[in-house]
Amino acid sequence: MTQVTNTVRFVLDGQIVEAQGERRTTTVLDYLREQLHRTGTKEGCAEGDCGACVVMVGELNAAGTAVDYVPVNACIQLLPSLDGKSVKTVESLKKADGTLHPVQDEMVKCHGSQCGFCTPGIVMSLVNLVQVLPQPSRQQITDSLSGNLCRCTGYKPIIDAAAKACERQSELKIDDKADIPLLKEIARAKTPTLSLEGDIIVQPVVRTKKGNEFVSPATLAEVADYLQKNPTTTLLAGSTEIGLQVNKQFSRPDHIMYLGNVDELRKVEDNAKAWRIGAMVSLATLEGLIQEAYPDFAEVLRRFGSPPIRSTATLAGNIANGSPIGDSMPCLMALGATLVLRRGDKTRTVALDQFYTGQKQNVLQAGEFIEAIELPKPVAGQVFRAHKVSKRFEQDISATCAAISYSLKGGKLSGVKLAYNGLAPAPCRAPKLEAVLEGQAPADVKAADLDAAIAASFTARDGLRATWAYRSLVARNLVLEFIEEQKEVA
Repeated sequence: MTQVTNTVRFVLDGQIVEAQGERRTTTVLDYLREQLHRTGTKEGCAEGDCGACVVMVGELNAAGTAVDYVPVNACIQLLPSLDGKSVKTVESLKKADGTLHPVQDEMVKCHGSQCGFCTPGIVMSLVNLVQVLPQPSRQQITDSLSGNLCRCTGYKPIIDAAAKACERQSELKIDDKADIPLLKEIARAKTPTLSLEGDIIVQPVVRTKKGNEFVSPATLAEVADYLQKNPTTTLLAGSTEIGLQVNKQFSRPDHIMYLGNVDELRKVEDNAKAWRIGAMVSLATLEGLIQEAYPDFAEVLRRFGSPPIRSTATLAGNIANGSPIGDSMPCLMALGATLVLRRGDKTRTVALDQFYTGQKQNVLQAGEFIEAIELPKPVAGQVFRAHKVSKRFEQDISATCAAISYSLKGGKLSGVKLAYNGLAPAPCRAPKLEAVLEGQAPADVKAADLDAAIAASFTARDGLRATWAYRSLVARNLVLEFIEEQKEVA
């Protein structure tokens, strides 16, 4: 194993753990199981789908008085990203007197486990839920379990166990008082390190003898400077894509930069006309932000993935990944979102519908990165609709996701913006369909005209997700559904 020059430090149950001599691409799951022998955390799929590996990762709150947790798929998170944070595994829940956490206790009493392989992940998802919502609704319970597969027990006794556990309010909070001073002790400096010449130096968390690095900058200036010096660096945010590449493709990038400690990138700025969403803002945070303004968009995000995925995956990461079936992009395009791109100390603004140049290709220059997304707020009279079609309702890739924004003026559709994923090499607007709709009364829109516009706009392609005949039909029917409710108004 290649020797490293730095140490990953995190807090585990009232103790500081110092991980030395580990690869930069070691996963949290592998380290917990192989080095710390926390074997309650299981490996099922190694791609963040089954939930057997769920643990809780915590950071100090802004006041430094408590720890805020999120559920995390340990199988796709890279160990160095834990630096400065705390971890709770299923073993953390057992109290000193040997008693179980109420969620564990009620799982036993309600017969919520049979083979038991999936149980630790289920327990951790539920324990994380009750840290934030000690009295969750049934819908919130089932949503928290949407990333936990259980093939033998069935979910009724598991949901019953969660409901029973929530009757024991005083016992739900985990005791992490001992972790707080330790998290303060291992916190890294939030100011850049400068050389004698005044150049910014990003201190690596891990550096190998070969010179490969895992860095975790604390400021936007450090990010920009490091990328200019190392333009091929792999940017790591939620690790929901890079973790897969590490596990399934055995990817070993030379330089990895984790953006999770850059406060400027974790902020949402709110003004009268738009939200400015930093590149490290998670999908879970965005979902809560837009719930009232754009409920259809929030629902698309809810179905994007499980809570452990949404708590770490970022909007900027979904955009930068550029998947043809990226779910956030059609919604953002229909709403007229723009990107703030940064290279060094210079920024430029690019409309999202002008960002992609092909499949997994975009306009980013060497050393340039997405700093923020600007999402316009709804205006009076604006209608926004979106829907994702997939084989499974939750946690599945799209056959297509469509989104539309328009207003109704004088009974006619106006300002139409329509976007899709799954129909082209990259998510895109559909200007020929927009032209069919613009200025038309909803009742006058003809399915045949939409079909002709779809045929003229996209190359027919069958795929594993669906045949072209199915996707093109769904693409047309979604538009008709989106304007159906306006026929009576018009």
